[in-house]
Amino acid sequence: MSRLTVRIPDALQTDLDALARTAGKTESEIVREALTEYCQKHGAAPSCYELAQELGLIGCVQSGVGDLSTNPAHMEGFGRE
Repeated sequence: MSRLTVRIPDALQTDLDALARTAGKTESEIVREALTEYCQKHGAAPSCYELAQELGLIGCVQSGVGDLSTNPAHMEGFGRE
């Protein structure tokens, strides 16, 4: 487990002390819970791939060329008008 040192205003420290006493938890437990909740709420946005997967767009085409990205024959004439 890592250690993090944070400076907080006196008023916030007073609130944290009161909350810790009321909840029967340590200050560290409360801060860990708050950081976990914040990270879950404000985490990284999903990638385009993840969004497409959620929408069911990945693998939705039933027909098409299965080796389009690997077969050099499909590149014939590519880039020419």
